[in-house]
Amino acid sequence: MTTAVLGQPGATELMTPVRRRLGMLLCLITIVLAVLDMNIVSAATVPIVRDLDPVHGVDRLPWLISAFALAATALLPLYGKLCDMYGAKRVLMGAVATFLLGSGLCGAAQSMEQLIAFRALQGIGGGGLMSVTMVVIAQFKGPGPGSKGKGSAMGGIIAGIGMAVGPLVGALLTDHLSWRWIFYVNLPLGVLVLVGVALVIKLPTAAGRGGLDFLGAALAAAFAVGLLLVTEWGGKDYGWTSPVILGLAAGTLALFGLFLWRQAVAAQPVLPLSLFRIPAVRLGFAIQGLTGMGMIGSIVQVMLYLQVARGVAPTTASLYLIPMAVGMTVSGLLVGKLLARGHSLGVFLLAGAACAALAMLLLGLSGPDTPLVAVLAELALLGAGLGQLIGQLITVVQDAAPQHQLGVATTGIRFFQNLGNALGAALFGSVLARVFAAGEPGLPLGAVRTLTGEAHEHAVRSFTEAVDTVFLAAGGVLVLVVLLVWRLRAVGGALLDGDGPVASAEPAAAVRPAPAVGARAA
Repeated sequence: MTTAVLGQPGATELMTPVRRRLGMLLCLITIVLAVLDMNIVSAATVPIVRDLDPVHGVDRLPWLISAFALAATALLPLYGKLCDMYGAKRVLMGAVATFLLGSGLCGAAQSMEQLIAFRALQGIGGGGLMSVTMVVIAQFKGPGPGSKGKGSAMGGIIAGIGMAVGPLVGALLTDHLSWRWIFYVNLPLGVLVLVGVALVIKLPTAAGRGGLDFLGAALAAAFAVGLLLVTEWGGKDYGWTSPVILGLAAGTLALFGLFLWRQAVAAQPVLPLSLFRIPAVRLGFAIQGLTGMGMIGSIVQVMLYLQVARGVAPTTASLYLIPMAVGMTVSGLLVGKLLARGHSLGVFLLAGAACAALAMLLLGLSGPDTPLVAVLAELALLGAGLGQLIGQLITVVQDAAPQHQLGVATTGIRFFQNLGNALGAALFGSVLARVFAAGEPGLPLGAVRTLTGEAHEHAVRSFTEAVDTVFLAAGGVLVLVVLLVWRLRAVGGALLDGDGPVASAEPAAAVRPAPAVGARAA
């Protein structure tokens, strides 16, 4: 049996070119499964409530929608550490198996309580599907400097596309089959991935020396869940100044402080603070989090604008996100080809941030009578910008981090993106509600479409002004991303402007020798 040492030459020679291509295909399918399931349920909430709990089901919908994201985000730091300690292949197979079990149970659920619990189980596996898959892709390193990040960039692009088309896929499956098929469809694809990973992918399997920091993992999970609950409940179920939200926020801050303390003293921290001493990693985490804020704001608010202000049906509104997905795909593929020819990654990161910020600011100029073709063009421009950011940032972080911390670096950037999504949804949702309430005191947002005549026109104008305010705020966040990318270019040096996606010359922090951990081919 082949032996190798993680982080040393020879570890990636276990994969032949054919195995590498098949493995990449399996990884991309896995990412599609993860991202679609994160967004697909939103399109099936009405039939789910009708079938499982017509009386009280609506009250439980927030838990159904958030259960997956809560579980997936909470375990991300642990997944990264498990990859570094035991090998990414083992962890990926465990995540896929958990995801499949959760999917089957979700499809067979007979009550809302069961579905929420099984959805959380599915999320535990789903968090690993996305993050661990990108660790596996990064280990498919071919010949040439900096090639380990190429596949992760494509994975990030597919993840972004999945966020845009997930609600559409969910609507189609629900309309033509049953809501249960949004879960059952995972089973054949998931089994294919599980068998394929077992037979095709050959990576070093670490010996697992050293104790796992279970306390640090628990604190990270508790902090993430607390923060996500604050963003889910604040301004909706409870007022921002209510005792529940203030108490939960205080507890979350305390958990964050305890987590930082634990990472500073633990022998094997789940998110080593040493990573934050690497400028490219530190900035990459911040940029990915802020980009996640802007992206979630655009998707949610565009859907609201189309349905409330323009009267577009929910399923039809999902089609308007296709130009955004196309823009991400085209720009991502084009950037990949240009990087392979030696162009600077830093230039594309800056161009992508600028395009995304410009598109969001243009969306902020939308009115009740703005031509829908203009909205489509702005979404395509937004997608073109995000396609140059999402995935490429994962490449930067992976190539800047020490090889023996590849897992925690990859899951770390996903962790910050998920937290950014949650904060963005809460922040922009609160802005929307406050601006709309100022123009239409006492009128619920959902009542706009039921009004007629002058009252309807006035409510639509107030709502459009509120949405425009959100777009402008999101545009301001993306302008900050532009500034941080500019700073990243300054500190990244050869990491961003070398020959290919990254340069062969890495920062000193990134080339510290990995500990002598024995490994064998899995």
